[in-house]
Amino acid sequence: MDKTAMRVVGTTFLKGLAAVLPIIVTIYLIIWLASLLESVIGGMVSWIFPFYFPGLGLLIAIGGIFVVGVLLNAWLVRAVFELGERIMHRIPLVKTVYGAVQDLMSFFSRDSDNAASQVVMVHVDIAGVPARIIGVVTREDFEGLPEGLGLPDHIAVYLPMSYQIGGYTVVLPRDKVTPVDMSIDQAMRYAVTAGMSVTPAGGPRIHSAGEQT
Repeated sequence: MDKTAMRVVGTTFLKGLAAVLPIIVTIYLIIWLASLLESVIGGMVSWIFPFYFPGLGLLIAIGGIFVVGVLLNAWLVRAVFELGERIMHRIPLVKTVYGAVQDLMSFFSRDSDNAASQVVMVHVDIAGVPARIIGVVTREDFEGLPEGLGLPDHIAVYLPMSYQIGGYTVVLPRDKVTPVDMSIDQAMRYAVTAGMSVTPAGGPRIHSAGEQT
């Protein structure tokens, strides 16, 4: 087989892999999460109740999560839940993990019109060359936080890394960023894939320096 034919075969294979791999990974993660819920909840159900069939644990988990969401609309349930949260925040180590997960879920479940979820480009200087890094605004108000953490005209921006879970949170002047018309999930895909994932625009915006809020 000559080089041209090998190149065609290789290109075709990579094209097929690029189409199939995201589907496989997504399905795998869904199955893994469903299996985990089924294993944990299903084990409890089979131990408590005499009847059990495969999938019952997953159904109970989904139904339970929905019921909790409904019950949180009631004042008494919400008060009890908030009491449990205060207890969790007082337990060493547990409060760190619980608080981090809680803040992360709160961040990604914000309304689309919330300003503190704006995608921005951070202006930096790399070896004397002007550059921009994509980031997500996580805080615009530092009131009530330790003194010196942020000034009135500063914002906190999370800078995700490519091809790994991690990143940096930087506090910088508002005029060092440029708002981008892009949603958070689009920005995260763009950053994680090193800019290879391009999706349509359509996101909220923050107020630039000197603009009225």
